[in-house]
Amino acid sequence: MALRDSMRDSAAQYLQPGETVQAVFGAQTASQWLAGLTGIFVFLGLNRYRIFVVTPRRIVVLDAGKVSMKKARGFVAELPRSTRLGPGAGLWHVIPVGDEKLRVHRRFFKDLDTADQQATAA
Repeated sequence: MALRDSMRDSAAQYLQPGETVQAVFGAQTASQWLAGLTGIFVFLGLNRYRIFVVTPRRIVVLDAGKVSMKKARGFVAELPRSTRLGPGAGLWHVIPVGDEKLRVHRRFFKDLDTADQQATAA
């Protein structure tokens, strides 16, 4: 099963009845430079993965744990649907959520664009 499909399936329990997913993508809390500067074990200890689930009504940010971003494990935050997520630039794009800076890898930039396009179309 593809990563986005796994994220979408595991996030279903955090959605309201009838709510559909427009886009889903992953992020992480720690900077990628932390792994290079302090070592992978320190990075793994400090990093948490997050899943963004974009619906027509809201943007839900879910915790996915320290190991993988495949499975949602808890609720972190809810953002208004009008929140712009992109455009992504460079290798990592930072999205502030509460007191966290969530870093989105460029492999998810097309999902950022899809979410923003659907928000403006609605």
